[in-house]
Amino acid sequence: QVQLVESGGGLVQAGGSLRLSCLASGRTSEIYGMGWFRQAPGKEREFVAAISWDGGMTNYADSVKGRFTISRDNAKNTMYLQMNSLKPEDTAVYYCATSRQFVPKTYDYWGQGTQVTVSS
Repeated sequence: QVQLVESGGGLVQAGGSLRLSCLASGRTSEIYGMGWFRQAPGKEREFVAAISWDGGMTNYADSVKGRFTISRDNAKNTMYLQMNSLKPEDTAVYYCATSRQFVPKTYDYWGQGTQVTVSS
């Protein structure tokens, strides 16, 4: 089993920044690709960003491209999401997830989520 704990969420004004962290523990040897997802009230969960095991490949949803940056520090078993130029439509619960695939396509473990609220 892999346990994931997100942190760094909060309330921020539009145009502001937040950095989310996702700390992995447990069977971290099962972790290769990682990703961030979000779910706004009344909406389905949606993909935000993904990163390969070595960090060499990243992928972003069009809605966050150019504003969000995904990164990871394998020595710390931690993944990050730097969010800049935040908009009210970024308000959601953000979840991190891990994959056994080098470049993630499907995900095996999920965190509990951290709330991000962007006020206008």
